[in-house]
Amino acid sequence: MEYILNEKTMTTCMIGTWAWGSGSNGGKMIFGQSYDRQQLTETFQAAYAAGFTFWDTAEVYGMGTSEQLLGSLIKDKPVTLSTKHFPNKTYKPGECRSALEASLKRLGVDCVDLYWLHSPLNLKENMKELAECQQAGLVKAIGLSNGSAAQIALADEVLRQNGSRLAAVQNHYSLLAMEREAEALQYCRDNRILFFGYMILEQGALSGHYDAKHHFKKLSMRGLAFGKGKFKKIQPLIDCIRELAARYHVDSSQIPIAWAVAKGVIPIVGLTKPAHASSLNDGLTLTLSTDETAKLEALALASGVTCKGIWE
Repeated sequence: MEYILNEKTMTTCMIGTWAWGSGSNGGKMIFGQSYDRQQLTETFQAAYAAGFTFWDTAEVYGMGTSEQLLGSLIKDKPVTLSTKHFPNKTYKPGECRSALEASLKRLGVDCVDLYWLHSPLNLKENMKELAECQQAGLVKAIGLSNGSAAQIALADEVLRQNGSRLAAVQNHYSLLAMEREAEALQYCRDNRILFFGYMILEQGALSGHYDAKHHFKKLSMRGLAFGKGKFKKIQPLIDCIRELAARYHVDSSQIPIAWAVAKGVIPIVGLTKPAHASSLNDGLTLTLSTDETAKLEALALASGVTCKGIWE
């Protein structure tokens, strides 16, 4: 599948770099594991060679270190860049532009293709300012992350009043977060707004690589959020993911990705190893049957487990 952003045809996937950051809010703190620069460089090269040219980061991923690393790797390469600003609780005039200019400096570019408000705080003021940043040529398209259907509609209204429009939404979307996002996804479909889904694999919990016996490290954010008890509850879902992967001869991590694509969601997939890039196309091109997607959803709902980040 393909979609259009800034009058350019894009492939149906965006590569996430949350785990690339170091220190505060970086890979070690969130995922319980840090990654060396050489490994991430090789991962970028493998993904780029495989045709993945749309990269997503944020100022808070490792507090700027993810942007810096990605910026060092994209020099002289025709990539599409997405980054985000997490606003303060109290709006300060010029906040968005200052944050954007700092991100551009870390990335080493003059303009970013897609710039997100990372949280719908002070939505009217921040969207108006982002429209001004777009008019100044600092950003090509504007998005909103972690917004409800009502907040998405308000963001689009404010942007239209200021000569722009909302191009995209980036929300938490997975088999364990699909119900609460149904209204937002439908609004985006009805209003031709691209819907990107992050945490489709729930930071690995739905990859098929973990279960109650092999779970996350406790001293990490994902370990605290997704303990052994939750893995026990979703074991039937994990078993189904593994069965489908064996049926289609793909890595089990590709099944939730294929499910998301079937729902009309553009997946944001975090990569930290070169091998991950080589298998990603399997999930993007695999077509699950209606019965298979229905079974996955039924097992997810039956588990009673829902996931929501502390930032949402």
